[in-house]
Amino acid sequence: MTRHVLVWHRDDLRTVDNAALAAAAADGVPCPVFVFDPRYYGDSALACDARRRFLHESLADLDRQYRDCGSELALRHGDPRRVLRDLLDEGVVDAVYCNRSTTARYGRAVAETVRQWDAVTTVSDDGIRRVDRRDRDGTVAVDTREGREADPRPWQDYCEAYFEGDPAPRPESTPANPVAATTSVEEIEAQYEVDPEKSDVPRGGTVAGNERLSAFCDRISEYPSVVSPPAEAAERSSRLSAYLALGALSVRQVYRAVEQTPDCRGKSMFRSRLFWNRHYTQKLADWPGWAERAVNPVFRGLYRDEHDPELVAAWREGRTGFPMVDAAMRALVATGFINFRMRAMVATVFQYVLREWWRRGADFMYRHLIDADPAINYTQWQSQCNLTGVHPVRVYDPAKQRREYDPDGEFVREWVPELTSLPDTHLDRPEKAPLAVQDEAGVRVGEDYPYPVVDYERRADQARTEFAALDDRAKEALSDPQVRRRASLSNRGSGGRSDSDESSGQSRGEEQSSLDEF
Repeated sequence: MTRHVLVWHRDDLRTVDNAALAAAAADGVPCPVFVFDPRYYGDSALACDARRRFLHESLADLDRQYRDCGSELALRHGDPRRVLRDLLDEGVVDAVYCNRSTTARYGRAVAETVRQWDAVTTVSDDGIRRVDRRDRDGTVAVDTREGREADPRPWQDYCEAYFEGDPAPRPESTPANPVAATTSVEEIEAQYEVDPEKSDVPRGGTVAGNERLSAFCDRISEYPSVVSPPAEAAERSSRLSAYLALGALSVRQVYRAVEQTPDCRGKSMFRSRLFWNRHYTQKLADWPGWAERAVNPVFRGLYRDEHDPELVAAWREGRTGFPMVDAAMRALVATGFINFRMRAMVATVFQYVLREWWRRGADFMYRHLIDADPAINYTQWQSQCNLTGVHPVRVYDPAKQRREYDPDGEFVREWVPELTSLPDTHLDRPEKAPLAVQDEAGVRVGEDYPYPVVDYERRADQARTEFAALDDRAKEALSDPQVRRRASLSNRGSGGRSDSDESSGQSRGEEQSSLDEF
């Protein structure tokens, strides 16, 4: 008898280098399915309409890939647990195969429920090591398809073996899908009134991703000079992160394409970033709590009770009176993208300077990012805000960032047009510009553009003092091996093994030896 194997797509929206699809084709007839989860839509979901549209475009491209093979992607709508269970109980399919997905919150709860069913096989081929065990919190960090114990190699060697391994091939042909579609992208967009307002959003899908990858490989030597300046990063960096987040491209596909380029510092730096991508995904796989609470218990709830809605609104809307922060936040909301340096800057200003609870800022950023990835977003917020207790308290100075990474004011003037005519020398601190200069520029601080909502220097010094006072307690908390494993992100290029996470270890890449260089 023919065995019908449902391939449950989630964040693996491709047919090449898709281990679950390859396994299903080897064991029977692949029946590809994607389930629109109602929790991904609506005002309470942490996803903007532009990211939903990117997802929908990626699904349309995935359907095209299957049609090229003779099948099609079946779209369903509802709680994935109920949809998949019904297909199994009704005998439409005999089994469910899916790639392991490293996510958080509701998505993880859904995946863990489905993964426990006898008819479900999970395939782990992503450079992330998972061990058959339960940790003290009762969270599951389990299995490979064969149920093996963890590979004994150091994590970086394990991950490198994944990068160097052969991608799972796409089946040359697949029979017609016996699972019928019960909805369409158009119906979902109409039902949830998906109407993106963001501009300059890349098109989703594997074809668009491969085009962008090819163009980036042609100019990879430029990468070191364009990755930090926000205006240049938006135009000239890889902009591949959204395709990686939804799996329209695999990290291994990108790695192998980059390996074909001539050796240069840009190649080394970008290859390093791909290892960091896997490293942070490993951290979330090891402990899903990264998206929920501070790793170091000493910092849990820090500033939560000091919430000032007006300050948070000023940060979200780009009217803090710090031009570089305001430009970055306006760009984020308008386009769904800012580069890593700007993400780090606005995060540290949110916590250290505005004295706000990190989760409010991290969730807002996650909602607006087209490339939202919980493994990157939340681990980086915690790292930049030193909620691990192992990183320095680095409060990004918006004025210094403007001078170093936007010296001609291109980024600030694009997103804060009120300051267009203000001379470069006053773009750092408009409130200090003489009134005569303001009048000549046609901008009056306090009317056309706000004064700083807080005193940056005083707040930054206060934060450093407060964290210094907590340092002994934070170090004591790190004496707990479990907390230490979770908090350690790298040994900063020392060349040997540190007492970092025994699962994750150090990521490779001499060009990027610390978080500051990310």
